Amino acid sequence: MRIHYLQHVAFENPGSILKWAQANNYPVTATQLYNDEVLPEVSDFDWLVVMGGPMNIYEEAEYPWLKAEKAFIKAAIEANKVVLGLCLGSQLIADIIGGKVVKNKQKEIGWFPITFFEEAKASPLFAFFPDNPVVFHWHGDTFVELPPEATVIAASAACQNQAFVYQKRVFGFQFHLENTQAIIKDLIKNCGDEMIPSDFVQRPEEVMAHPEYILQDNLWMAAFLDQLKLLVEADRI
Repeated sequence: MRIHYLQHVAFENPGSILKWAQANNYPVTATQLYNDEVLPEVSDFDWLVVMGGPMNIYEEAEYPWLKAEKAFIKAAIEANKVVLGLCLGSQLIADIIGGKVVKNKQKEIGWFPITFFEEAKASPLFAFFPDNPVVFHWHGDTFVELPPEATVIAASAACQNQAFVYQKRVFGFQFHLENTQAIIKDLIKNCGDEMIPSDFVQRPEEVMAHPEYILQDNLWMAAFLDQLKLLVEADRI
């Protein structure tokens, strides 16, 4: 199984997803869009991971590669690839499939619980999550008005649309299960000016005080990927 990922800034890579791929001996390739690298052919990979980033999906004038990236993700979806979008990645997918991306009522930065809906809990992809798992957030935008083929599967107190599934093989997570301690530290270093404390924005020291959350999130990501791999291999999705 060949995994390709799209990276938008140097300090946000797939983190624990890379460790999972290495443990399973899956080849991984990448396009670093911020370096204007050339996108591969859709036939060159089986799974596509679309990373987060501080830019917004509508800032094509400032980040001209966004236009080509959207076309590339659309082609991957149409080719029936497994596609996983994380934060900005989920918003790009939402825009591509006909949803809207708007400013959320408030930013959500730090460790906050989400709630998976009953439909998600019935799936082996999400059944292992406990009630109200605490996950990492760093976003100001959100996706809304998704098409009928997309199902929203999770929410949080700050953001009613936290995750969705589209046509069984495409997933958008507003939150981050993949982030390692190094990635979170780099996020604070590069984007810490966004961390103005509020009900849903924690201070840097609060964020860095929970290595146990990072470990647990990474375990949940690995469990999700394990279940996804099994369903794909069994031709059940």
